[in-house]
Amino acid sequence: MKRVALFLSIFSLTLLSHASSSNITQKWKLVWEDEFNATTGSPIDSKKWSAEIGGSGWGNNELQYYTDRPINSFQSEGFLNIKMLKEQFTGLKNVTRDYTSARLITKKTFTTTYGRIEARIKVPQGQGIWPAFWMLGNDIDKVGWPRCGEIDIMENIGKEPSMIHGTVHGPGYSGAKGITSSYSLKEKKFADDFHVFAVEWEPDAIRFYCDDAHYKTITPRDLPPGTKWVYDHPHFILLNVAVGGNWPGKPDATTTFPQTMLVDYVRVYERVP
Repeated sequence: MKRVALFLSIFSLTLLSHASSSNITQKWKLVWEDEFNATTGSPIDSKKWSAEIGGSGWGNNELQYYTDRPINSFQSEGFLNIKMLKEQFTGLKNVTRDYTSARLITKKTFTTTYGRIEARIKVPQGQGIWPAFWMLGNDIDKVGWPRCGEIDIMENIGKEPSMIHGTVHGPGYSGAKGITSSYSLKEKKFADDFHVFAVEWEPDAIRFYCDDAHYKTITPRDLPPGTKWVYDHPHFILLNVAVGGNWPGKPDATTTFPQTMLVDYVRVYERVP
């Protein structure tokens, strides 16, 4: 009887999984993806991603130096690995940092306006660790930040192991004034397993999801008076893990290295008419 019950349970879960997948494909059409299925040890796919380089603090007093080295970002066993190391590293302009990591972007290869943007990720953990899956407006070099717009699909900081944040930043509502919400697992940690983080971005709404739980919708009505909705033009995708910074604080004696963020896939869908 136990085997029968187990079979029925697995069969039911399979049906639910297929139903969920079918629901997505009925509403949305896949237009871009990276499944990270290259041979183990392969670098990132340069036709889809490029690595930003630097250790200037990135506007947040971060402590890492982002490199394009395969030791900090590579594919392995079907996953993208973004690996943080505690090491003294000297990069461009003789900037020396005590940590290295990676910040990957699709700025030169892919942008999208609207759609469902999702990734299945297992975040790293520890005080001062700051993983993120997010988007920036492709006009950032012309108009600057935050006028370009920023959509943070998922951010997690190590001192909040059971919570993720979804946020938008624009002119007049950026930084600590960004329009934000959070989603909590309560008794579990995000670093314990993979989770699917997504937004459904449409002309007048951005909906935030964690494992298909819809936890926030942001619309132009949520903006401060006199400010502008800047999410009506192409954005590119970013994946990175910062070390330290104004928000997460510094690593401490409890933080272990190396730490790795694993990304199973990134997928972008467009709405089916």
